[in-house]
Amino acid sequence: MNRHSSLQPLQGAKRSLRRRLDWKGELALAFAPTVVVLTVLALVESLSHQRLLFASLASSAFLIYLDPQHGTNTVRTLITSQTMAALIGFTTYTLFGSGYFSGGSAMVITIVLMILLDAMHPPAVSTSLSFALRTGSQNNLVLFSLALSIILLLVGLQRSALWLLARLSRK
Repeated sequence: MNRHSSLQPLQGAKRSLRRRLDWKGELALAFAPTVVVLTVLALVESLSHQRLLFASLASSAFLIYLDPQHGTNTVRTLITSQTMAALIGFTTYTLFGSGYFSGGSAMVITIVLMILLDAMHPPAVSTSLSFALRTGSQNNLVLFSLALSIILLLVGLQRSALWLLARLSRK
């Protein structure tokens, strides 16, 4: 098996793989998502105890690291899917409270809308669940502001990963 098989497109796919960098380049590319994830973890802990939001961010951040040029990691896809997922999760929580029905509804609606809007970013499913299954009496405005901040960080991360990848690939 190829040692870099995680970067290979599926057999038959008409897409080139992201060129693997040397270990220093890979570490440099992984540095930004790691810092973003750790920063947001601290932010989530200080403002809220909704740790599921952190899980969604970590998944998004490392998908961006893996392949910042992939369609699931574009700015449009990130903003559309994550914002939509937060709103859907918030809505189902408001309508049904925290529970399986709320979480299941949020997940299904998010998946269907991501397909219809061609904005597939799998970690957004976790975002919808985070809002639908939230616990405690956290202020919804604080949670939504936190989600929007996370989305902005992801957009910045995607842009910086593309810049860094282009710069490191020229060497």
